[in-house]
Amino acid sequence: MGNTAKLANPGGYVDADAAASPATVRRARIALIGTGGRSEMYIRAIYGRHADTAELVGLSDVNPGRVEFYQRLISELGGAEPVESFEPGQLTAFIRDNGIERVVVTTPDYTHADYIVEALEAGADVVVEKPLTINAEGCRRITDAVARTGRNVVVTFNYRYSPRNSALKEIIQSGVIGKVTSVDFSWVLDTVHGADYFRRWHREKENSGGLLIHKSSHHFDLVNWWIDDVPERVFASGGLKFYGDRNAAERGLGARPERGTPDAGAGAAAKDPFVLDLREDERLRALYYDNEHFDGYRRDQDVFTSGITIEDNLALVVDYQGGPVLSYSLNAHSPWEGYRVAVNGTEGRAELEVVERAAVQHSTDRKTVVDPSATPVEEDDQVRRNGERLVVQRHWEPAYEVPIVNGEGGHGGGDELLLSDLFNGPGEDPLGRPSGYLDGLRSVSVGIAGNASLESGLPVRTADLGLGVDLRRGN
Repeated sequence: MGNTAKLANPGGYVDADAAASPATVRRARIALIGTGGRSEMYIRAIYGRHADTAELVGLSDVNPGRVEFYQRLISELGGAEPVESFEPGQLTAFIRDNGIERVVVTTPDYTHADYIVEALEAGADVVVEKPLTINAEGCRRITDAVARTGRNVVVTFNYRYSPRNSALKEIIQSGVIGKVTSVDFSWVLDTVHGADYFRRWHREKENSGGLLIHKSSHHFDLVNWWIDDVPERVFASGGLKFYGDRNAAERGLGARPERGTPDAGAGAAAKDPFVLDLREDERLRALYYDNEHFDGYRRDQDVFTSGITIEDNLALVVDYQGGPVLSYSLNAHSPWEGYRVAVNGTEGRAELEVVERAAVQHSTDRKTVVDPSATPVEEDDQVRRNGERLVVQRHWEPAYEVPIVNGEGGHGGGDELLLSDLFNGPGEDPLGRPSGYLDGLRSVSVGIAGNASLESGLPVRTADLGLGVDLRRGN
């Protein structure tokens, strides 16, 4: 059932009569729209390891300062000249005028559907950061555009490529624990990484779909992929229980600043574990603070102000078409970060525990690392330690530990594997890690149904969402 979508001419173009000669490879022409933090991984890949199969032809963003930030990076990476920039509203014309074959979309979530559909209709394939989109309407528009144009959409689920997650997939796929009956999945975000979603545009559900869409779509994709099944019914509960002005007032936190970075010319911000001073991080300052005058976007809003419409505590029960049941929880204000997964089967149980940051300690500079899964950190803690462990135990047998071998780079080397599939084309993969737009639909279907369940207080069937396709068959 795994959906391996191959892009048209996925990684360079080879003359069939001279395939043996590397000189005949023509680089795929790529345009990137959205020059926030997530775009850097792609730019470095195009100007680094994958320079032989990809060419960055255009950059676009609503903020010209951020475009210029990456123009400087391109120069540092050896780019001979600046990449042509274009206005987001000129996407169709830029694709057609410049022979763009693939568009990489790294814009805010609520814009994904617009740019995906426009790119497909203009004749390009699309690579998009998760989530695919944030609501059922966006899903319908994308599925219709894919059907009409015959173009391809790839959603980048880098967690699949993380060695520990691949190891769990291997265990399940091997049949050692039998047929899967249920999954228990608990994910905790700490008061650095978790808090960060409440500072940025993500804090408004109309922008991100809430954490059930923006963050949890990663987790739901993992479960869908691990057990090779399709979500059928979702019941959700949760709310904003820690961040926001009401919770701050209830706990007597007192007056709060609107943002973490003081006014220009002011001294250092008062030491507050929830305050993010953009001036203390060279990259955040250069990418966001120095460019606020272009669009007014503040990257450092206080997490205890009004206007937050997403949840920070969530719990779901998900029924799958093949029979398994998922019990899922997400907490965005934990003192440590990581996740625990238990997969129960008819022959035994597999347990994966991951600690990405054992503790947030304000006496160190570790809190400046926002995402410890992408940038590993080390913390001194006598009880909980960073690391990962996969344990398997069959019925009536002793438990044993499965070794996990990590590579270099983010997510245990998983990012490099993902980029290789994107720029070189996916090869044979017995684990089925390359993902297509149907995988993106399946992952957001859980979050979309979860949000509907939060509103109604009732379980919601994914088939009733009207996503435009049958999630099992893909048509």
